[in-house]
Amino acid sequence: MRTRVVQKEETEVIRPQAEKFAHMVNSAGIGDSSCYCCVAAQSWMSFMSVSSTDKGLITPDNCAVVFIDHQPQMFFGVASMDRQELLNNVLVLAKAAKIFGVPVILTAVESRAFSGNITPQLLDVFCDLRPIERSSMNAWDCAEFVGAVKRTGRKNLIIAALWTEVCLAMPALQALTDGYAIYAVEDASGGTSMVAHSAAIRRMEQAGAVSVTALQVLLEFQRDWARTEHYDEVLEVVRKHCGACGQGVEYAAHMEPASLRQKRAIN
Repeated sequence: MRTRVVQKEETEVIRPQAEKFAHMVNSAGIGDSSCYCCVAAQSWMSFMSVSSTDKGLITPDNCAVVFIDHQPQMFFGVASMDRQELLNNVLVLAKAAKIFGVPVILTAVESRAFSGNITPQLLDVFCDLRPIERSSMNAWDCAEFVGAVKRTGRKNLIIAALWTEVCLAMPALQALTDGYAIYAVEDASGGTSMVAHSAAIRRMEQAGAVSVTALQVLLEFQRDWARTEHYDEVLEVVRKHCGACGQGVEYAAHMEPASLRQKRAIN
Protein backbone atom coordinates (compact mmCIF):
# COMPACT_ATOMS: atom_id res chain seq x y z
CA MET A 1 0.00 0.00 0.00
CA ARG A 2 2.83 2.37 0.83
CA THR A 3 4.43 1.76 -2.56
CA ARG A 4 1.21 2.75 -4.35
CA VAL A 5 1.00 6.01 -2.39
CA VAL A 6 4.58 6.89 -3.25
CA GLN A 7 4.00 6.16 -6.95
CA LYS A 8 0.88 8.33 -6.99
CA GLU A 9 2.67 11.21 -5.30
CA GLU A 10 5.61 10.91 -7.69
CA THR A 11 3.24 10.85 -10.69
CA GLU A 12 1.50 14.00 -9.52
CA VAL A 13 4.85 15.75 -9.27
CA ILE A 14 6.47 14.34 -12.40
CA ARG A 15 3.56 14.75 -14.85
CA PRO A 16 3.62 18.57 -15.08
CA GLN A 17 7.42 18.50 -15.16
CA ALA A 18 7.38 15.93 -17.97
CA GLU A 19 4.93 18.02 -19.97
CA LYS A 20 7.21 21.02 -19.58
CA PHE A 21 10.21 18.91 -20.59
CA ALA A 22 8.35 17.54 -23.63
CA HIS A 23 7.67 21.11 -24.77
CA MET A 24 11.38 21.85 -24.47
CA VAL A 25 12.24 18.71 -26.46
CA ASN A 26 9.93 19.78 -29.29
CA SER A 27 11.56 23.19 -29.47
CA ALA A 28 15.13 21.91 -29.09
CA GLY A 29 17.49 20.90 -31.86
CA ILE A 30 18.43 17.28 -32.52
CA GLY A 31 21.86 17.96 -31.15
CA ASP A 32 20.39 18.86 -27.76
CA SER A 33 19.12 15.33 -27.08
CA SER A 34 21.73 14.68 -24.38
CA CYS A 35 20.48 17.47 -22.10
CA TYR A 36 18.80 16.64 -18.78
CA CYS A 37 15.40 17.92 -19.91
CA CYS A 38 15.37 15.72 -23.01
CA VAL A 39 16.43 12.60 -21.10
CA ALA A 40 13.78 13.18 -18.43
CA ALA A 41 11.04 13.73 -21.00
CA GLN A 42 12.01 10.67 -23.01
CA SER A 43 12.03 8.57 -19.84
CA TRP A 44 8.54 9.80 -18.95
CA MET A 45 7.18 9.05 -22.44
CA SER A 46 8.77 5.60 -22.29
CA PHE A 47 7.11 4.92 -18.93
CA MET A 48 3.72 6.01 -20.25
CA SER A 49 4.02 3.77 -23.33
CA VAL A 50 5.13 0.65 -21.44
CA SER A 51 2.72 1.08 -18.52
CA SER A 52 -0.37 0.82 -20.75
CA THR A 53 0.88 -2.13 -22.84
CA ASP A 54 1.82 -5.76 -22.32
CA LYS A 55 5.49 -5.09 -21.47
CA GLY A 56 5.74 -2.79 -24.46
CA LEU A 57 3.56 -4.78 -26.85
CA ILE A 58 0.16 -3.82 -28.14
CA THR A 59 -2.66 -6.36 -27.92
CA PRO A 60 -6.25 -6.40 -29.18
CA ASP A 61 -7.35 -5.63 -25.62
CA ASN A 62 -5.24 -2.54 -24.95
CA CYS A 63 -5.60 -0.36 -28.05
CA ALA A 64 -7.94 1.26 -30.54
CA VAL A 65 -7.35 1.80 -34.27
CA VAL A 66 -8.07 5.16 -35.90
CA PHE A 67 -8.35 5.87 -39.63
CA ILE A 68 -8.24 9.55 -40.55
CA ASP A 69 -9.12 10.95 -44.00
CA HIS A 70 -8.50 7.99 -46.31
CA GLN A 71 -10.45 9.82 -49.03
CA PRO A 72 -9.90 10.21 -52.80
CA GLN A 73 -8.71 13.82 -52.74
CA MET A 74 -6.23 12.97 -49.99
CA PHE A 75 -4.95 9.90 -51.87
CA PHE A 76 -4.42 12.09 -54.96
CA GLY A 77 -2.03 14.30 -53.00
CA VAL A 78 0.16 11.49 -51.66
CA ALA A 79 3.65 11.49 -53.17
CA SER A 80 5.64 9.76 -50.42
CA MET A 81 4.84 6.21 -51.59
CA ASP A 82 2.97 4.24 -54.23
CA ARG A 83 -0.75 4.85 -53.70
CA GLN A 84 -1.82 1.27 -54.44
CA GLU A 85 0.70 0.00 -51.89
CA LEU A 86 -0.62 2.57 -49.43
CA LEU A 87 -4.20 1.34 -49.91
CA ASN A 88 -3.02 -2.26 -49.51
CA ASN A 89 -1.44 -1.40 -46.17
CA VAL A 90 -4.58 0.44 -45.03
CA LEU A 91 -6.57 -2.73 -45.70
CA VAL A 92 -4.06 -4.87 -43.78
CA LEU A 93 -4.51 -2.59 -40.77
CA ALA A 94 -8.30 -2.50 -41.17
CA LYS A 95 -8.61 -6.26 -41.42
CA ALA A 96 -6.28 -6.72 -38.45
CA ALA A 97 -8.61 -4.60 -36.33
CA LYS A 98 -11.67 -6.39 -37.69
CA ILE A 99 -10.32 -9.89 -37.14
CA PHE A 100 -9.29 -9.25 -33.55
CA GLY A 101 -12.29 -7.14 -32.55
CA VAL A 102 -10.32 -3.97 -31.82
CA PRO A 103 -12.35 -0.74 -31.44
CA VAL A 104 -12.16 1.31 -34.66
CA ILE A 105 -12.86 4.96 -35.42
CA LEU A 106 -13.30 6.28 -38.97
CA THR A 107 -13.26 9.99 -39.63
CA ALA A 108 -13.35 12.14 -42.77
CA VAL A 109 -12.74 15.81 -43.50
CA GLU A 110 -15.12 17.84 -45.71
CA SER A 111 -16.40 14.83 -47.66
CA ARG A 112 -18.92 16.76 -49.75
CA ALA A 113 -17.05 20.01 -50.29
CA PHE A 114 -13.54 18.77 -50.96
CA SER A 115 -12.25 15.28 -50.17
CA GLY A 116 -14.95 12.81 -51.22
CA ASN A 117 -16.17 9.80 -49.26
CA ILE A 118 -13.80 7.44 -47.49
CA THR A 119 -12.43 4.89 -49.95
CA PRO A 120 -15.03 2.14 -50.44
CA GLN A 121 -12.54 -0.68 -49.80
CA LEU A 122 -12.09 0.61 -46.24
CA LEU A 123 -15.79 1.21 -45.70
CA ASP A 124 -16.53 -2.34 -46.86
CA VAL A 125 -14.49 -3.72 -43.95
CA PHE A 126 -16.58 -1.75 -41.46
CA CYS A 127 -20.05 -1.75 -43.04
CA ASP A 128 -21.85 -0.80 -39.81
CA LEU A 129 -19.49 1.98 -38.75
CA ARG A 130 -20.48 5.61 -39.40
CA PRO A 131 -17.52 7.89 -40.20
CA ILE A 132 -17.26 11.04 -38.10
CA GLU A 133 -17.46 14.06 -40.39
CA ARG A 134 -15.19 17.04 -39.61
CA SER A 135 -14.31 20.46 -40.91
CA SER A 136 -11.01 20.82 -39.04
CA MET A 137 -7.82 19.32 -40.44
CA ASN A 138 -6.94 18.47 -36.83
CA ALA A 139 -9.26 15.68 -35.67
CA TRP A 140 -8.40 16.51 -32.05
CA ASP A 141 -10.29 19.80 -32.53
CA CYS A 142 -13.48 17.79 -33.17
CA ALA A 143 -15.43 17.13 -29.97
CA GLU A 144 -17.29 14.19 -31.53
CA PHE A 145 -14.01 12.55 -32.52
CA VAL A 146 -12.37 13.03 -29.12
CA GLY A 147 -15.54 11.73 -27.47
CA ALA A 148 -15.39 8.60 -29.62
CA VAL A 149 -11.77 8.06 -28.63
CA LYS A 150 -12.63 8.38 -24.94
CA ARG A 151 -15.53 5.94 -25.26
CA THR A 152 -13.18 3.20 -26.48
CA GLY A 153 -11.62 3.19 -23.02
CA ARG A 154 -8.21 2.56 -24.61
CA LYS A 155 -5.06 4.61 -23.94
CA ASN A 156 -3.06 3.26 -26.90
CA LEU A 157 -4.11 4.73 -30.23
CA ILE A 158 -2.92 3.15 -33.47
CA ILE A 159 -3.40 5.88 -36.06
CA ALA A 160 -3.16 5.94 -39.85
CA ALA A 161 -3.99 9.12 -41.75
CA LEU A 162 -3.67 11.19 -44.91
CA TRP A 163 -1.70 13.34 -44.94
CA THR A 164 1.05 12.45 -42.48
CA GLU A 165 2.24 16.01 -41.94
CA VAL A 166 -1.24 17.37 -41.22
CA CYS A 167 -4.05 14.98 -40.38
CA LEU A 168 -1.79 12.46 -38.62
CA ALA A 169 0.72 14.74 -36.93
CA MET A 170 -1.68 17.26 -35.41
CA PRO A 171 -4.04 14.89 -33.56
CA ALA A 172 -1.15 12.60 -32.62
CA LEU A 173 0.80 15.42 -30.99
CA GLN A 174 -2.22 16.70 -29.07
CA ALA A 175 -3.34 13.22 -27.99
CA LEU A 176 0.13 12.68 -26.55
CA THR A 177 -0.29 15.75 -24.35
CA ASP A 178 -3.62 14.32 -23.14
CA GLY A 179 -1.95 11.14 -21.90
CA TYR A 180 -2.47 8.77 -24.84
CA ALA A 181 0.26 6.56 -26.28
CA ILE A 182 0.42 6.99 -30.05
CA TYR A 183 1.43 4.38 -32.61
CA ALA A 184 1.71 5.99 -36.04
CA VAL A 185 1.24 3.46 -38.84
CA GLU A 186 3.89 4.76 -41.18
CA ASP A 187 3.08 2.68 -44.25
CA ALA A 188 -0.70 3.21 -43.98
CA SER A 189 -0.17 6.98 -43.92
CA GLY A 190 1.19 9.17 -46.68
CA GLY A 191 2.49 12.69 -47.15
CA THR A 192 2.58 15.17 -50.00
CA SER A 193 6.30 14.42 -50.38
CA MET A 194 8.82 12.05 -48.84
CA VAL A 195 10.39 15.03 -47.05
CA ALA A 196 7.02 16.06 -45.56
CA HIS A 197 6.19 12.50 -44.51
CA SER A 198 9.60 11.86 -42.94
CA ALA A 199 9.68 15.19 -41.13
CA ALA A 200 6.24 14.53 -39.65
CA ILE A 201 7.25 11.04 -38.48
CA ARG A 202 10.39 12.45 -36.83
CA ARG A 203 8.40 15.20 -35.16
CA MET A 204 5.92 12.71 -33.68
CA GLU A 205 8.67 10.36 -32.54
CA GLN A 206 10.51 13.22 -30.85
CA ALA A 207 7.31 14.02 -28.97
CA GLY A 208 6.94 10.39 -27.80
CA ALA A 209 5.01 8.58 -30.54
CA VAL A 210 6.07 5.17 -31.87
CA SER A 211 6.24 4.26 -35.57
CA VAL A 212 4.86 0.89 -36.67
CA THR A 213 3.78 -0.79 -39.90
CA ALA A 214 0.43 -2.36 -40.77
CA LEU A 215 1.83 -5.90 -41.01
CA GLN A 216 3.64 -5.38 -37.71
CA VAL A 217 0.31 -4.55 -36.04
CA LEU A 218 -1.39 -7.61 -37.55
CA LEU A 219 1.37 -9.97 -36.40
CA GLU A 220 1.62 -8.35 -32.97
CA PHE A 221 -2.10 -9.00 -32.50
CA GLN A 222 -1.61 -12.66 -33.52
CA ARG A 223 1.68 -12.94 -31.59
CA ASP A 224 1.73 -16.75 -31.28
CA TRP A 225 0.99 -19.15 -34.13
CA ALA A 226 -0.25 -21.66 -31.56
CA ARG A 227 -3.27 -19.38 -31.13
CA THR A 228 -5.58 -20.95 -33.67
CA GLU A 229 -8.71 -18.80 -33.24
CA HIS A 230 -7.76 -16.32 -35.98
CA TYR A 231 -4.93 -18.27 -37.61
CA ASP A 232 -6.56 -18.78 -41.01
CA GLU A 233 -7.94 -15.23 -41.18
CA VAL A 234 -4.52 -13.74 -40.47
CA LEU A 235 -2.84 -15.89 -43.11
CA GLU A 236 -5.52 -14.93 -45.63
CA VAL A 237 -4.76 -11.23 -45.08
CA VAL A 238 -1.04 -11.89 -45.50
CA ARG A 239 -1.65 -13.90 -48.68
CA LYS A 240 -3.89 -11.25 -50.22
CA HIS A 241 -2.10 -8.03 -49.27
CA CYS A 242 1.51 -8.68 -48.29
CA GLY A 243 3.34 -9.38 -51.55
CA ALA A 244 6.39 -11.63 -51.27
CA CYS A 245 5.56 -12.40 -47.65
CA GLY A 246 2.14 -13.60 -48.79
CA GLN A 247 3.73 -15.78 -51.45
CA GLY A 248 5.94 -17.31 -48.78
CA VAL A 249 2.92 -18.09 -46.63
CA GLU A 250 1.16 -19.65 -49.62
CA TYR A 251 4.21 -21.83 -50.30
CA ALA A 252 4.46 -22.90 -46.65
CA ALA A 253 0.75 -23.75 -46.57
CA HIS A 254 1.13 -26.11 -49.52
CA MET A 255 4.20 -27.70 -47.95
CA GLU A 256 2.33 -28.46 -44.71
CA PRO A 257 1.29 -32.14 -44.52
CA ALA A 258 -2.45 -32.72 -44.89
CA SER A 259 -2.54 -34.49 -41.51
CA LEU A 260 -1.29 -31.35 -39.75
CA ARG A 261 -3.83 -29.15 -41.56
CA GLN A 262 -6.63 -31.49 -40.49
CA LYS A 263 -5.38 -31.55 -36.89
CA ARG A 264 -5.23 -27.74 -36.77
CA ALA A 265 -8.72 -27.46 -38.27
CA ILE A 266 -10.09 -29.78 -35.58
CA ASN A 267 -8.43 -27.76 -32.80
